[in-house]
Amino acid sequence: MLKFSIITICFNSEAVIRKTVESVLAQNYPEIEYIIVDGASSDGTVSAVREYSSAFTEKGYTLKIISEPDNGIYDAMNKGIRNSSGDIIGIINSGDWYEPEAIKTAAEAYMEDPYDLFYADINLVKANGSIIVKHSKYDRFPTSRHWNHPTTFVTKKTYEELGLFRCEGIHDDFEFLLRSRRAEKKIVIKNRTLANFAVGGTSNDKSLKKCVRRCKDRYRSYRVNGYSRLSIVECVGIELAKLIVS
Repeated sequence: MLKFSIITICFNSEAVIRKTVESVLAQNYPEIEYIIVDGASSDGTVSAVREYSSAFTEKGYTLKIISEPDNGIYDAMNKGIRNSSGDIIGIINSGDWYEPEAIKTAAEAYMEDPYDLFYADINLVKANGSIIVKHSKYDRFPTSRHWNHPTTFVTKKTYEELGLFRCEGIHDDFEFLLRSRRAEKKIVIKNRTLANFAVGGTSNDKSLKKCVRRCKDRYRSYRVNGYSRLSIVECVGIELAKLIVS
């Protein structure tokens, strides 16, 4: 049976971490290792996670907690990947949460058609509770419009072959997708909602300065993977779409 390592990175997330942890506990798949990578929080984040230690033990899941300073979200993700022992790795950030069938669906998809990278649909949950379903598909020209990182599962072997996140910007997860496509890795997509993303945070800050920074960072991800300068059009389009959704 495939073993899944699920990683949650967090920092001062006491108010939202429980929903994320509980969604992992609610999975109906038996072989899960859950790794919390905390950036040395000053609130009760780590204590909140430890409240579930016995529940993880009773379900037969492994719970690992790493709490120490890091150099940003992708450094924390890399730390989680390095400490993982699963065959397939998923990353769900604090405040977001899985649907109960998420990991089982990813496992079944692998058994049907072994992949290097897998992703599916996601619910974008606004502050007022309204939901927009963001569907996934494989675009001829790669775009994050139809890719959802919280539903993404990557084999450990793929990380070993391509390397981890580069820690160069705020779109390093998308850069890894572009890197995977450039390397012609096998990508499988399932049109089923597997996770929920709370709209907001760094990737949705509406200030002009942050929008320009995100455009530049996304553009860099395209260029280092061999895409033309015309990819700037897609970068601007994504930012306009965020203004509509958020």
